[in-house]
Amino acid sequence: MWLERQLNDPYVAAAKKDGYRSRAAYKLLEIDQRYRILKPGQRIVDLGAAPGGWSQIAAKKIGAGKGRGKIVGIDLLPIDPLAGVQFEVLDFLDPGAPDRLKEMLGGQADVVLSDMAANTTGHKKTDQLRIIGMVELAADFACEVLSEGGTFLAKVFQGGTENELLATLKKSFASVHHVKPEASRAGSAELYVLAKGFRGAMRRHESREPDEPAGDWDPQAAV
Repeated sequence: MWLERQLNDPYVAAAKKDGYRSRAAYKLLEIDQRYRILKPGQRIVDLGAAPGGWSQIAAKKIGAGKGRGKIVGIDLLPIDPLAGVQFEVLDFLDPGAPDRLKEMLGGQADVVLSDMAANTTGHKKTDQLRIIGMVELAADFACEVLSEGGTFLAKVFQGGTENELLATLKKSFASVHHVKPEASRAGSAELYVLAKGFRGAMRRHESREPDEPAGDWDPQAAV
């Protein structure tokens, strides 16, 4: 079934034709076309980067191949080299991973991308909790490393257990959206949460005043 789906998937065929490393490249392309999150000269972290499709798009957008900006990416799997990108085999759940990423980046980031997904157990509720737990760790890292005005984009899955994550993001970012690119398979519960306009580390733990706007949150928003 997986092989049949791959052979009949127009995005898989398009990725081969266009020279992209994965069909996931089109998801980031779609999101960027709508929200303009990638700009020349940015510093970007790519979590769960293998096989490098997102870094490939980001590198082209920021001009990494021409020495502009910087991209660092990690994954459990080895990734083929890509001009202007520093990849490393590293488990993000390793306690030393955040510090190693900061060392690789050598400063603050403008964008943190996360296409990570926890290994599934087959138990829906357990899997959802594991996925959200991983995204929450990625969000915590983003709040540590992002410069003011920065962007966080991460894969989540529909399931209703991400309320705490969204509340945290709305405190730390000016706007938060759910995005489902057309390149996401129709039957998939996959979604992306996009948080823009990081307010800065000093605002991270502040509580919102009762009459303060909750930000631009639209659960129906989709690319």
